[in-house]
Amino acid sequence: MGAFKLRGVTNVLGQLTPGQRDAGVITYSSGNHGLALAVAAGQRGINAVVVVPETIAAVKLDGIRRAGAQVIYAGTTVIDRRTRAEQESAARGLTMVPPFDHAWIIAGAGTVGLEIAEQLPDVGTVYVPVGGGGLAAGVATAIKLSRPAARVIGVEPAGAAKLTASLAAGHPVTLERTASIADGLLSLRPGDLTFAHLAQYLDSVVTVDESAISAAVRWLFAEARLVAEPSGAVTVAAALEAAEPWAHRRATVSA
Repeated sequence: MGAFKLRGVTNVLGQLTPGQRDAGVITYSSGNHGLALAVAAGQRGINAVVVVPETIAAVKLDGIRRAGAQVIYAGTTVIDRRTRAEQESAARGLTMVPPFDHAWIIAGAGTVGLEIAEQLPDVGTVYVPVGGGGLAAGVATAIKLSRPAARVIGVEPAGAAKLTASLAAGHPVTLERTASIADGLLSLRPGDLTFAHLAQYLDSVVTVDESAISAAVRWLFAEARLVAEPSGAVTVAAALEAAEPWAHRRATVSA
């Protein structure tokens, strides 16, 4: 389904009891996590409900529906979606599959870090995108426990720098609003569990602006022949900025 989210939800579904599988599952998502749950649940014959924002991208909505999940709209923020999902879960006896702040989700996402360590034993630096923090927490933990000398850098859109604010405060901080073309990274707040992992294992966190993200999407297409959504391209933006600030933007624009 085109995103790492399948790793976490597969891990969760594999550990449900027979009764939980029969009752069904629910989540709240801006798109990719919901699509992953819809696909994984459909493969296992488990009924799934996905609470999405009213502003969800059409391509992600279509994917969720094609996979057979029920879609419920709820506002535009993570808080709107989570509140509605919790209400539905309680009323219908559905098991919640959180998008990021859950040990099984973090562990599933952490397999990305394990694969990096296995395939690149001498890896020096790993950039990882930060939304709610599930992927970043899993990757940072896996890398630091298997390759302690490697640096792990979290990357956020400048318009959704919730981890940057939280690390500065020493605890999870809720932003009033977030905005970016990287729509998968627009959480208002990191999770409690993900923040604990990131505070311990990240070496640093950086932000990238909208023009850098757009340039990274173009660079990936032109140079690597990869079609990447902005939420994934933020890490490439950060790496390119670190290597040669602004140069890649000029090159991709002129090309």
